[in-house]
Amino acid sequence: MAIREWKRFLIPYEQGVEELKVKFRSIRREYRRKNDYSPIEFVTGRVKEISSILEKANKFSIPLDRIEFEMEDIAGIRIMCQFVDDIDKVVNLIRKRRDMQIVYEKDYVANVKGSGYRSYHMIIKYPVNLAGGQTEILAEFQIRTLAMNFWATVEHSLNYKYKHDIPEYIRKKLKNAADAAFQLDEQMLEIKDEIKDAQKLFEVKSNLVSDIMNNILMLSSLGKLMDATRYREQINKLLEEGEVFELSSLLRATQKTLDMYKA
Repeated sequence: MAIREWKRFLIPYEQGVEELKVKFRSIRREYRRKNDYSPIEFVTGRVKEISSILEKANKFSIPLDRIEFEMEDIAGIRIMCQFVDDIDKVVNLIRKRRDMQIVYEKDYVANVKGSGYRSYHMIIKYPVNLAGGQTEILAEFQIRTLAMNFWATVEHSLNYKYKHDIPEYIRKKLKNAADAAFQLDEQMLEIKDEIKDAQKLFEVKSNLVSDIMNNILMLSSLGKLMDATRYREQINKLLEEGEVFELSSLLRATQKTLDMYKA
């Protein structure tokens, strides 16, 4: 297959990955707008390089005219979660969707690979609408925690370096690191509520500070420099250790002053 034909072959996969990234990032944004905790921390996606497709086809004896039916990970979406129990929530979100069909699932979180690899995989069929009509692609979801993702990235790099023949002493260290990473995930799960509360408090404070600074900038643009300077001094004192009620009070004060000058 010529390069031009490969590029044409990959068009639906490229479009599918972009669409899926947008859809799942939008879910995260929806949770945040509702001030709810999001099980999705961030989303990435990629389309396999042509060289990787050919290498895998050769390794598993997949004929070139069967690649689109037998190679399930040409399109890949990776969803990272903060906590282990978030993985199940994301899996259920995908199961409920009507814009894709699940082909099968593999739970490498409960059934850890011998190497120490942990992740939840879902193979889906996803319809892509192109200029010439609709076509269906296979895509793979990998859902994992940040710690699992860090470990998997390291293992992938080592497999590339050693051509999938990692020395035994490094394999043992990798396995120990995988177990340690999972212990970290489990310990973080034990204090999940405290972490979520701290993150929510930080987000509330950040939003208040942002709104106050916008009001101060508006006062400056209206030529009310004395008011702007006074409020800037007040917020500087609150930035480090100011409580939410103090920031809320300052926001109301800046808004009241701004409304007075706009009237």
